Formats: sequence, structure tokens, C-alpha cells
Amino acid sequence: MVKPPPKKSRKGLPPAELEASTNLHTSEPNDLKPLNFKVPAEFRKAYKAYALDHDMSMVELLMRTFEFYKEHKQ
Repeated sequence: MVKPPPKKSRKGLPPAELEASTNLHTSEPNDLKPLNFKVPAEFRKAYKAYALDHDMSMVELLMRTFEFYKEHKQ
């Protein structure tokens, strides 16, 4: 029976040169990134309806409410 080659472990080693040179990329300020969390179904329904009734996206509503909270929270 032929033995499989040993697995190469990189544990404790620095990242490969290409990997190290590409992991420093910073996002543009307006790039959209996922923000995933779960909420109760009824909250989601009410939140979505509110955004729709006020002609804005759910993202825009989230951003506006967060800005409002930051300005008024002490």
C-alpha cells in the first residue's frame, strides 16, 4: 500500500508573499458590505413596511436611525 504524501502545514509560518501583499486592501468608504443578523419576523415585516411607506430602502432607514441614535445618545 502506498502512503499518501504528508499534509503540508503552514501553521506558524508567515503568509505566502502574494497572500501578504493582497490582504492589506482597504474598502472604499461607500462600498457596501454585508451586515447579517437575525430579527423577529414581525419586526422585519414592520421595518420593511415603514421603509416602503417612507420611500426609502431598508439600508437607508438603518443608516438614518443609527445616525439619529448616535446624535441623541448620551
